[in-house]
Amino acid sequence: MDFYKRVTLVCQHIPEGRAATYGQIALLCGKPRNARQVGYALNRGLAGERAPAHRVVNAKGILSGAAAFESHDMQKLLLEQEGVAVAMTPDGWRVELKRFGWDHTLEDALWFRAEFEKRGI
Repeated sequence: MDFYKRVTLVCQHIPEGRAATYGQIALLCGKPRNARQVGYALNRGLAGERAPAHRVVNAKGILSGAAAFESHDMQKLLLEQEGVAVAMTPDGWRVELKRFGWDHTLEDALWFRAEFEKRGI
């Protein structure tokens, strides 16, 4: 299995105007305990340039990966350009996941699994 290729594929399918969590990406990749590895992949560019890393937030909706962008507010600006509301909280910039979270389906998960097998990743 190539976890980083899986991360790339899953991230590329996060719909515009939605946010996903590191844990959600890890789960869809078949490694539910590897949320930190998803963050590592996005931070280090291991998921490729086409992966929309700005759409990935922590489990509380906090923009915890903002330091990996060109400027401290780039992730916020990119999300807002897609219509995602980002609000300042005591913990930092936050996306309301109930409103803007990606609600992937079981069909999505099964499609990813089949696609991973098809691609040998």
